[in-house]
Formats: sequence, C-alpha cells, structure tokens
Amino acid sequence: MSSDKPHPDNSTTDKPVKANIFAAGAVLWRKSPSNPYEIEIALIHRPRYDDWSFPKGKLDPGETAIVAAVREIREETGIDAQLGRHLSGVTYPIPGHRKLKRVEYWAAEAVSGRFEPNDEVDEMLWLPLDRVAEQLSYPMDRTILRRFAQLPPDTTTVLLVRHAKAGSRKKYTGDDNLRPLETKGRLQAEALVPQLQAFGASDVCSADRTRCVQTVEPLAEALSVPVRIEPLLSEEGYAADPSGARARARKIAALGGVQVICSQGGVIPDLLEWWADRDGVTLPPARNRKASTWVLSMSGGRLVAADHIDSPLPVVRAAN
Repeated sequence: MSSDKPHPDNSTTDKPVKANIFAAGAVLWRKSPSNPYEIEIALIHRPRYDDWSFPKGKLDPGETAIVAAVREIREETGIDAQLGRHLSGVTYPIPGHRKLKRVEYWAAEAVSGRFEPNDEVDEMLWLPLDRVAEQLSYPMDRTILRRFAQLPPDTTTVLLVRHAKAGSRKKYTGDDNLRPLETKGRLQAEALVPQLQAFGASDVCSADRTRCVQTVEPLAEALSVPVRIEPLLSEEGYAADPSGARARARKIAALGGVQVICSQGGVIPDLLEWWADRDGVTLPPARNRKASTWVLSMSGGRLVAADHIDSPLPVVRAAN
C-alpha cells in the first residue's frame, strides 16, 4: 500500500523521468446507485496524512504497474475493479528523501466488493464527478481527474495482442504456420494472463498460427473459454483482404465483453493506423514488440483511446 505523502507543489506528468520509487493507482468509478446516467468516483482518506486521494500504492517486487493497480484498489478499498484506459503518469519528490516517485493511473470501474476500514484507509467516499476536485488534497490528483473527465468513463475495451516470442522465421525449418513459442515466449504468454485479466478479458480469438494460439492459450484456460480462430487476422489473410479483415476486427470489438485478439506484426500496426485514422485518434509511439498489447477503448462503436503496453513482464530495475 502507499506510504509516501507527495509534495503538493512539485509534480510533473507525462515527461521522461528517472524515478526510483514506482507505484500505480486508479480513478475508481461506478454508476450512481440513484441515477444510472451519472457516475460517482471513490476517494480514500488516509489518517496518517489526513489527506483525500485516489487509491494507489507501490509495486511489489516482480509486479507490473497494471497488476499493482488492481491489487492496490482491492487492498485499500475492498473493491474488485476492471481497468480501462490509461490516464497519465505523475512524478513527484518524496519530502525528506532524495527520491522521486512515479505513479501510473488508470480509469477503473468498480465490479464488486465493499469498503471496510483498514490499516491505511479509514474512510472512503463516493462522490459525483463535479464534487471530486474540491475534495482532493493535491493538485496533481486534480490533473489526473481532468484526464479522466476528457472522455466518457463507460467505455468498452478490446485487447489487441501481438504473439509472444517464437524464434526466427528464417531459422525454422518446418511449416511456418506451425512455428511454436520459444521458452521466453511461453513465459510472456503466462505473464499476459494477469495483465489481460486486469482489464476484464472475457473472450479470446487468434489468427490461425500456432504461435498466436499458444500466446493466448493460458488466458483462455484461466477463463475457461475456447480460442476462436480468425484466419483473416493472420498476415496472409490480412494482406489478401484488408477491408474484410478490418471489418472483422470491428465486428469482434462489437461482440460485447472484453475481447482479446492475438495477431501478428504484419497486421497490427496497419490495422491500428487505419482504425485510428478512421475514428480520429492519435496513437502513442509504440515499437509493437512481441507479446505487447494495445488497449483499445471504444464508445458508441468508435475508437476513442488507444494505449500501448510494451511487455507483460515486469521491468527489472536496479536496486536503489
């Protein structure tokens, strides 16, 4: 759980920094119990600092920010939450230490659970959106709140995954369609499970390539769902019929739930560029590495935000 009080006047957002403390949190929201067309946002009170803020906390060793965000929400609020779009990162100095703390924030919808006071949080409020800013203790949290309010909160999510590492196409002597994951690729596939579940993954489909299917098989097993095969979303299928493949991707996105699509490096960048151009979204820079994920936020059948996760594996950091 979080244990550092931020300095209220010296923070930065979305800038390259060399932080040495890493944390994750969320703007936790729900539909208002009294009006389903309005939302409420959760704020927590920490008696140690007598402040009101969003739930957040430090990453455990070997943990990613995404997994940490969901865990911290549960530990501090008792709520199981489903992440949506990434909002921003905030960096600030820790008073009394020569350290910088970096906190990544997501939008997160409350799914189940209820608050009970605990060692770090003695009170939680659900507030209408227009009353949240005045209750927050820190200006940087108000910056995060403004990012949250820029788009509708009630978006649906599509998770577009590039297959994990599967060795070299040139060095593989068999049928390339059957080329399997290598050892690191299998580790990546296993690591994708909690990452994608944090966003509420519910259904799984894959291009008809062994390496694609193997990438999402651990997730499908965890969810007890089949891997649906989508030939149009292979490199060959996409090249032969890009319009059909794009239409198929959009139909999958409209199926409901949180759809996971696993495809290849020759498909994903072009598909995302077309989708973003069509719906007027600016894509963030991305290298589209093996086992990377695009988190696509949809509203009213249109793409409204796209976030990129470079790797499901935790970042190895030097000891402080």
